[in-house]
Amino acid sequence: MASPSFLQDTYAGRRVLITGGLGFIGSNLARELVKLGSKVTIVDSLIPEYGGNRRNLAGILSRVKVHVADVRDWPRLPRLVRGQDYIFNLAGQTSHMDSMTDPQTDLDINCRAQLAILEACRIHNPTIRIVFASTRQVYGRPDYLPVDETHPLRPVDVNGINKIAGESFHLLYSRVHGLRATALRLTNTIGPGMRVKDARQTFVGVWIRDVVQGRPFEVWGGAQRRDFTFVDDAVEAFLLAAGRDEAIGEVFNLGGPPPVTLLQLANQLVDVNGGGNFVVRKFPAARKKIDIGDFYADDRRIARKLGWRPTTGLRTMLERTLDFYRTELTHYV
Repeated sequence: MASPSFLQDTYAGRRVLITGGLGFIGSNLARELVKLGSKVTIVDSLIPEYGGNRRNLAGILSRVKVHVADVRDWPRLPRLVRGQDYIFNLAGQTSHMDSMTDPQTDLDINCRAQLAILEACRIHNPTIRIVFASTRQVYGRPDYLPVDETHPLRPVDVNGINKIAGESFHLLYSRVHGLRATALRLTNTIGPGMRVKDARQTFVGVWIRDVVQGRPFEVWGGAQRRDFTFVDDAVEAFLLAAGRDEAIGEVFNLGGPPPVTLLQLANQLVDVNGGGNFVVRKFPAARKKIDIGDFYADDRRIARKLGWRPTTGLRTMLERTLDFYRTELTHYV
C-alpha cells in the first residue's frame, strides 16, 4: 500500500488532467487527487452510452475544472494538455458488444483519439507523465491461469484489438519520444459510481441495480471464474503507476481477491444484500462468441515493482457498493 506521505509529496499542488473523469474510475481518482491537494482538470464527453455522470463528483465539483469535450475533437487537445504534470487517460469506449456492432466508433475513440492525445503531448507537453487505462480484454481466452503480462494477446472482439493499439501507442511514445507512459490492464472493477443502467461496463452493475430494486437478476452460465478489483484499490494503482519511475514504459495487470465463479458471486451478493433472487440462464449465443470464459489475473509484477496489492475483500466491495446505490440509485438509472 502506498504511504500517504509519498502520495502527498507526489501530487500536492500538481496539475492533473483526467480524460473520462466523470466516469466511474476517473471520478474516484479525481476525488482522491483533490484530497491530496492536486489541481484537477477533467475532460469528459458526457455521451450517455459511455458512463460519464456529474453526480460522480457530488461535493467536489467546485474544486475541479470540467471541460465537456470529446477526445475525438483533436484541435482542442493541445490546450488541454499544456501545463499539466500528469494525465490519467481513462477516456474510452468499454462495451464489447458495441465494439462489434459499431467498430468504427470504437476505433475512433480507443485508437485514433489515443494517438491524437499522445501527439498533442509530444508537441505541447513532452515532459508529462501518462497512465493509460487498458483492459484484461487484450488477452482474449486464457491459455493458462492466472494470466500474467507475458500471456499472448489474442482478443475476441474489436474492443480488445483497439485497446491493444491504444496501449501500444502509449508504450511506443514512451520508448521513442520519452513521454513517460505506463499502461494498466484492468480486470472487473466495481464500487460506488460504477455504471448500473446497463452492462456496457460490467455485468455486475446490472446485478447491483436489480438487487437494490428488488428484482431478480440474470446469471449467464455461472461456472465462469472471475476476479474483481475494488475501485479504491484501482485508484491507488493509478497513483502509484504515475508516481514511480519504475513504472515508466511498463504494462501491469491489476487483480483482486481470489477468483470466484459467477454463481458464487451471485449468492454472495444476495447474502450481503440480505435477500434477493436470481435466475440462471444459458449464455446468449451472440455473447458466447466473444466471451473469454474463466479469467483471473496474475498481479505479482505490479506488487514486485511498485508495491501495489489489492486490500479490499469481495464482501466489503459488495457491501460498500450496495450501501452507495441504496441512496444514490435514482441518479444512475
